[in-house]
Amino acid sequence: MAEYYELLGVSRDATPDQLKKAYRQKARELHPDANPGDAAAEEQFKKVAQAYEVLSDAEQRARYDRFGAQGVGGAGGANMGDMFGGGTGGIGDIFEAFFGGGSPFGQGGGARGPAGPPRGQDLEVVADLAFEQAVFGATVPVTLRTALKCDDCHGSGAGEGTKPVTCSECNGRGQVQRVRQSMLGQMVTSSACSKCGGLGQVIVTPCSTCKGDGRVVTEKTYQVDVPAGVDTGSTLRLTGRGAVGPRGGGTGDLYVHLRVAAHDRYRREHDDLVTDLPVSIAQASLGTRFTLPTLDGDEEIVVPAGTQPGREFVLRQRGVPRLQGRGRGDLKVRVQVQVPTKLTEFETELLKKLAEARGEEVQTEHGLFARIKSAFQ
Repeated sequence: MAEYYELLGVSRDATPDQLKKAYRQKARELHPDANPGDAAAEEQFKKVAQAYEVLSDAEQRARYDRFGAQGVGGAGGANMGDMFGGGTGGIGDIFEAFFGGGSPFGQGGGARGPAGPPRGQDLEVVADLAFEQAVFGATVPVTLRTALKCDDCHGSGAGEGTKPVTCSECNGRGQVQRVRQSMLGQMVTSSACSKCGGLGQVIVTPCSTCKGDGRVVTEKTYQVDVPAGVDTGSTLRLTGRGAVGPRGGGTGDLYVHLRVAAHDRYRREHDDLVTDLPVSIAQASLGTRFTLPTLDGDEEIVVPAGTQPGREFVLRQRGVPRLQGRGRGDLKVRVQVQVPTKLTEFETELLKKLAEARGEEVQTEHGLFARIKSAFQ
């Protein structure tokens, strides 16, 4: 049989990544699906797979480098029974390298243990924030129903004075294997043990508190640190704050969805804060000053004479802190000139005189008579 490195087309100092890349290329070229009916290609595919099986394992590669093929099981290397479930690694590792996933034939023989207790569920909760809390950040409590480790059995699920015992059906492996013969050798399929649920252990005397589950469902309150600059729709992930898995399983994550209340004065435009500043015609014409209560304290706004509707005053770095960067947005104050809808006679006369002085034509008659007159014109 050809030397393993030659079969893969690599040098003896090839890195694991180089080995995997070379194997994938050779396997694609020689795979039986790509060469239907070609017995020589199929045989070469098996040799390439055998070479990669040895060289991809650091311990086997070291033995091969010292003693050759004899050091890893003789001139023939690993037999087909080993590749399909009888040895360490096996066809699962080969399929993982070639297809990027596990073997379609299930896990190999006794080398792989049980998967263990399943991880707990991820949970979701909504946290309501005041506008200022979203802008400046805060620590807020969230309360939810979740699964926590049972204190009485410490998560094992076993009653007081007892322990889980090894499953007699799968001998603690958590899997039941079935072997059948095929044209390529032994084919091993695995499935979760129905007696222990794939855990490898069974509870003979369940804990009276959690009924053998190892966890109890109750309310839990967490203090959530909300960073400055979040907005409605932002989600925080709290690793390990979800539900506990059964019988000592890992803990899921908690996803906190944020909902921000509206402000009575300010609204957000990305990282900027925007507010409207109502001014009268006289104030816009003659100028004035306002004290504006901002989220950082009072600011004086000077409205110069002749200010037009829609003019914007910008207060730099008075907006929302940038969540993914430095600094803050701006505070934008937009002038809204308010036109009075009701005037006293005195105010009306003053405005008429202003219009007359400026040579502006205005309607001088008001009320029902003026509307009737206008209808017949």
